[in-house]
Amino acid sequence: MDRLRQRADFLAVANGGRVSAAGFIVQSRHRNDEGPIRVGFTVTRKTGTATERNRIRRRLRELVRQLPAVSLRPHSDYVLIGRRAALTCEFSRLLEDLGQALRRLDRQSSKPRAANNRSDVNNRDE
Repeated sequence: MDRLRQRADFLAVANGGRVSAAGFIVQSRHRNDEGPIRVGFTVTRKTGTATERNRIRRRLRELVRQLPAVSLRPHSDYVLIGRRAALTCEFSRLLEDLGQALRRLDRQSSKPRAANNRSDVNNRDE
């Protein structure tokens, strides 16, 4: 598992699926290459001081380390955006929330998007 480090990669993931939890937001995007799973972490300045942001980032990194590898889809990028609640939530609760968020992302990606399918509008009799 690799880390996302470039801004362009973070922006690309932002266009993918998104699921919110109490302590973080998870974004994901499937890539069409044979590369490894990549994960990025970010915490905004409005979340707190530099020390607090670093603690949140460390907790998120540890969550991903303890997550079973089968929870992440191969050839995908993930971004975890930390929230202030990640400082006070129990770690076991955060781990459970991350597992649920990843399952919800898998369900979102497996469903066809009806909003992008405009064929029914074009075939309408007027």
